This record gives sequence, C-alpha cells and structure tokens, in this order.
Amino acid sequence: MTVASSDAEAAEVRLDIVVDVPRERAFADFVERFDQIKPREYNLLAVDVEETVFEPRVGGHVYDRGVDGSECRWARVLAFEPPERFVISWDIDLRWQLETDPDRTSEVEVTFVELGPEQTRVDLVHRHLERHGDGWEGYREGLAADDGWPVFLERYRALTG
Repeated sequence: MTVASSDAEAAEVRLDIVVDVPRERAFADFVERFDQIKPREYNLLAVDVEETVFEPRVGGHVYDRGVDGSECRWARVLAFEPPERFVISWDIDLRWQLETDPDRTSEVEVTFVELGPEQTRVDLVHRHLERHGDGWEGYREGLAADDGWPVFLERYRALTG
C-alpha cells in the first residue's frame, strides 16, 4: 500500500493498492462486498451492525443497518461510473457523529486503474477534510492511520485475493 502526501498541510488522505484482478472485478468487489470491507466495529448506531449497504447509483447511500433494523446513512453516492470510479460523501463529523450539513462533509473518491488484464491499481482519495472545520488536521491523521482507510484497503485486498 502506498500512502502519498506531497504537502503535510493538504486536506486529504491519498492511498493506493494493487490487486491482481481485472478492473471490472476490482470495482464490483469493492462495491458489492463493501459489507465485508468495512469493519463492524466502525459503527455510529446504538446497536451492533447487521450489515453495511452500498447502493450502487448516484443518489444512493452507504449505510449501516443495525440488528434491530435501525439505519445510519453515513454517506451519499455522488458519482458512480463502473468500472472506473465512484465518489461518496463522508457525512461523519470530527466527533464521529452524523453531519447533516452537506457543506461540512468531505468526499471519498475511489478510482480503478487497469495496469494489465489481471491487475488493477485502486486509488483512494479522501479530500476536502477542511470542510469539517477546526481540528480537521487531526481527523486527517486518524483517517490515514493504520486503523483508518488502510484497514479498509487491506480487507478489500484480502477479499480479491
């Protein structure tokens, strides 16, 4: 996994990994198996997560459904262009609570770049972190830490292997 940041003050996290599958499968696995990628303990609900749903369309949501049927919609699908990329909002504030003001949310873009017929680079950029307000720098550090986005990408890599 590569972590890139040319500017320590950049309000983004950039990561990439390479998986040994065709681009179409890489994209499909990320979206269709997102329930297996997102750790269950990353949860804003008052109950345990039964499943995480990624609705594969612009205007859809990414949400957790609790064991009691409750739901937490923590992302909106802003772009959905299989097998090239998708963009979701990050509607979670600095206190790890839902953010209802779209002007105070960041974005996550995941792009799938074909390196060969059986190899794909997956680029993840979590951008516009400054929109979350004072303290976004610490938020960026947490998202880039081993238990942040890297754990999602490692779980994804394990699924595609």
